[in-house]
Amino acid sequence: MSKINVAIIGGTGYTGVELIRLLSRHPYVTISHLTSRSEKGRAVSEIFPSLLGACDVVYSDMTDSLMDEIGKACDVVFFATPHGVAMSHTPRLIAQGVKVIDLGADFRLQDLGEFGKWYGLEHTCLDVLAEAVYGLPEIHREKIKSAKVIANPGCYPTTAILGLKPVIDTQNSADKPLILPNIIIDAKSGVSGAGRNAKMNLLFSELSDNFSAYGVAGHRHTPEISQGVHAFLGSKFTQKVRFVPHLVPMIRGMFSTIHLTLTDDGKALNWQEIFEKTYQNEPFVDVLAKGILPDTRSVRASNRLKIAVHQDDDALTVLVVQDNLVKGASGQAVQNMNILCGFDEMCGLGVEFGGCAVVP
Repeated sequence: MSKINVAIIGGTGYTGVELIRLLSRHPYVTISHLTSRSEKGRAVSEIFPSLLGACDVVYSDMTDSLMDEIGKACDVVFFATPHGVAMSHTPRLIAQGVKVIDLGADFRLQDLGEFGKWYGLEHTCLDVLAEAVYGLPEIHREKIKSAKVIANPGCYPTTAILGLKPVIDTQNSADKPLILPNIIIDAKSGVSGAGRNAKMNLLFSELSDNFSAYGVAGHRHTPEISQGVHAFLGSKFTQKVRFVPHLVPMIRGMFSTIHLTLTDDGKALNWQEIFEKTYQNEPFVDVLAKGILPDTRSVRASNRLKIAVHQDDDALTVLVVQDNLVKGASGQAVQNMNILCGFDEMCGLGVEFGGCAVVP
């Protein structure tokens, strides 16, 4: 199988560097272009010595002429940039036949009102937004195969939507509600989820030995989760999503605990079997055996997402862990690229490529 050329726009943030780490070991990918305004002219291995011998591409500034060059030379372009950047360049790239995978939020929300409210931007390419595919392979695998633009999901929504999929799918096939219409998602993330920025609350002396909630009054991932429940999973019953994220003093890792209340009809079902059946053929989703609980270390640096489900009378608790930089961002983007380009879905992400978790 012939190799493809890819570019990473925004290659010095955590998700951009994680893309470089994953793609540099992919057997069918050549990283031809990396951009960074702050590090232009420097080799990636000079800034990130861990990538020495894996990738020595020199960073370039993201000029119009460079984007034209990328459009001619590349098959796939990844945007690991602040919100608003991808939609400024995507129309020109897809007109040149390039596939785009955006790790930002430019193409995630179909509701323009919600997008403007949470991201403070006016969308500038509505035609592209309309045809963009939300890149959650476990739901949209067939659509991803023919996509021109893929909106890589947010990290929290990945855990929430995949944690809820077996429940919503089962409820959709039932005549009566199986859960009460209140979904509570209590989520925690390592500090890398906040990005590679100099902020007061991210200083070591502020974060260490500390554990705090944020976005309690509202978080931009809430409408994305709600969109997943109602539009993508197609819940026939309206669900109120209550989502509260927390920042924990670790670098990588995400743990979402989803609390659901079962109706009498829901209590009669074997939810362990339902979850196992839902994900039995998914290469990157593991449903743990009954009584086994997940932890973030078990997925560190891997593209795996692990789920446990616990039922106690009318209380159904779903526990989901992932590495926020891999399955929650860059690994999922590579998974989407594999599907899009006709590669084996696990290529560059499986155990043979070092895709198992790092311990300790």
